[in-house]
Amino acid sequence: MARHMHREMHRTVRIGWLRAAVLGANDGIVSTASLMVGVAAADVARSGLLLAGVAGLVAGAMSMAAGEYVSVSSQADTERADLAREQAELRDAPEHEQEELASIYQERGLAPELADQVARQLMARDALGAHARDELGINETLNAKPVQAAFTSALTFSVGACLPLLAAVAAPGPMLVPAVAVVSLVVLSVLGGLAAHTGGAPVLRASLRVVFWGALAMILTAGAGKLFGAVV
Repeated sequence: MARHMHREMHRTVRIGWLRAAVLGANDGIVSTASLMVGVAAADVARSGLLLAGVAGLVAGAMSMAAGEYVSVSSQADTERADLAREQAELRDAPEHEQEELASIYQERGLAPELADQVARQLMARDALGAHARDELGINETLNAKPVQAAFTSALTFSVGACLPLLAAVAAPGPMLVPAVAVVSLVVLSVLGGLAAHTGGAPVLRASLRVVFWGALAMILTAGAGKLFGAVV
């Protein structure tokens, strides 16, 4: 009887790009909309408001890219150092490393004899890969990818930041601030729901969470703009 194998797709394969994409888009919307609302509260002309928004988009995208690259690169450096150390230990003390791997499988519920057999067979096939996966928790799905994280964050930040800018361009003068705020909060709600759905999390809770923090950021920035605009 033929055995039919199928490859299951789990949501963990999306963690890397989903995290960077959601963080970038949310930050792009919230920071740019808050900046524009704060500047508008200081009674700045539309041209100055749009200039502030564009400057915020460029600066924010570069900041996101640099921050993600540095952060994820640090993680990648740590992973490389751990793998180099593990490779040296496998070269100098392979028997000890096999016992260590077998003990991990025993802690997960395998009988000692079976754990020894599994450890021996896995190490014969790919010793470093087995230890990277089961001892260090490093695998191809979750390992650090600095360039991917930086590019995704910068791109999604830019896309997110364009939305309040477009709302400011299209809205009539008296409705400029409400249009920026409403458009931004609606998109944040949709984005939060989509991200939650993609990751298998509760949609309503995620949407309300991002809307709350986005609204709070705009309110506080508008208050700061009103206060310092009156002083200046």
